Amino acid sequence: MDQSDLDRTMIALDGTPTKSRIGANAILAVSIAFARVQHCIDKSLLSILLRYARLSRRRAARLTINLFSGGKHAGQQVSIQDVLIVPMSAQTVDEALVAASDVYQAAGELVFEKYGMRLLTADEGGLAPPFKSVDEMFALAVEAIKRAGYVPGKDISLGVDVASTHFCKNGRYELDSDRLDSFEMIRTIANWLERFPIISVEDGLAEDDWGHWPSLREAIAGRALTLGDDLLCTNPERIERAIESKACDALLLKVNQIGTLTEALEACRQARRAGWSVSLSVRSGETEDNWAADLAVGWRADTFKNGSIRQSERLAKYNRLLEIAETTGWALADWRQR
Repeated sequence: MDQSDLDRTMIALDGTPTKSRIGANAILAVSIAFARVQHCIDKSLLSILLRYARLSRRRAARLTINLFSGGKHAGQQVSIQDVLIVPMSAQTVDEALVAASDVYQAAGELVFEKYGMRLLTADEGGLAPPFKSVDEMFALAVEAIKRAGYVPGKDISLGVDVASTHFCKNGRYELDSDRLDSFEMIRTIANWLERFPIISVEDGLAEDDWGHWPSLREAIAGRALTLGDDLLCTNPERIERAIESKACDALLLKVNQIGTLTEALEACRQARRAGWSVSLSVRSGETEDNWAADLAVGWRADTFKNGSIRQSERLAKYNRLLEIAETTGWALADWRQR
């Protein structure tokens, strides 16, 4: 029995579209455990993933690293969920992590100077000071990049996880003190791109606002990725709908959303066939298991979203990436702008 045989057997045993009988978390645990058993036999989970995916490119995923957090990841002091840094001039994993550490420490100094706060962190390790607005959040990220000695938009760019579903009420986006309709929200995001070096916008609109996602993509195309997470849920039907409607040009791939390695790989391939970028992501409630780092490299994800650089469950994956990079000598993937 190989990986796909096992995964499809479990899917058939469950027999529900949402894996509610056995439970998606239980199915995923078995799916991952099977891959880990092969790892124990072959001594290289990465080589298994590379063979399984039949992929030829040998590049490590570029990192998107949490710097500031709001929304449900923090105290909802601002509406949006995360501002991330993307080391662009770094050519290796260690260079990217050094840059991230420099910016994080500079941000910590600024947080203390401006808010009198020590380094309190949110769910995924991002800093969470009492920002008064989303603009203030972006502006402080840019200031931290400069203080660390890097050039915003050249050495280090920004990504944003808007997580709009969480502040969309009755068709209105309650952003800061405003209540915006979908077109106003799109214009707000486009304005962010004009003022800040943002190259990736995740969940800029709510997960069921299908009618306006194509307009968002059109508004920011060529400047930033339109990245779907809550919109897509790593679900083939939702991904296909987004492809047909031109709602996105990038997939946030979360194995826990779909439940098995086989289905996650199929979602990855589906996005690739559409010409999309793929960002391999872990979840908020993580453990110190580092298998996701192997997955990000083995499935040639363009980016790896793993949280910040503070907490052990995040550092475990970064340490594994460093180990892979040292073993293989692979450089970071190029940024794929659509």
